[in-house]
Amino acid sequence: MFGFPHHIDLTVQDLEVSVPFYEIVLNRLGYRRTGVYAGTSPCWAYVAAEAPDFSIALHQAVSAGEHDRYVPGLHHLAFHAQTRQEVVSFFEFLLDNDITVLDPPAEYDYTQGYYAVFFADPDGIKLEVVYEPNATPIAGQQKDQTVAE
Repeated sequence: MFGFPHHIDLTVQDLEVSVPFYEIVLNRLGYRRTGVYAGTSPCWAYVAAEAPDFSIALHQAVSAGEHDRYVPGLHHLAFHAQTRQEVVSFFEFLLDNDITVLDPPAEYDYTQGYYAVFFADPDGIKLEVVYEPNATPIAGQQKDQTVAE
């Protein structure tokens, strides 16, 4: 699919802290560890028959500094959920694993029925799991026409 994202690389302060975090979070989201590339960058891939492959890799920062989503760069990274219940279930997973929750599951007025949970990685990078009933479906999936009341 031309133009669909292929990968994203994130820079982290400490790979020893971030790798275990991303291992449990990305595994829960359906990603699988594919090893390392460029010698030291751990990588996870989401491989599905109905969508192009997408991978996430981590790089060790070479200088110190806190992540600030309000300066040029990455604001946040969002992952699809297929139902509101998946968002709630993921929220429970976050709590069970003592992961920092920024905002618990709620509806947001971005689009009709937009329902999401926001959380942070060890460096404060904002992450999101979102159910959006009116989003364009991934190839091979049915569009959910239900909208929660």
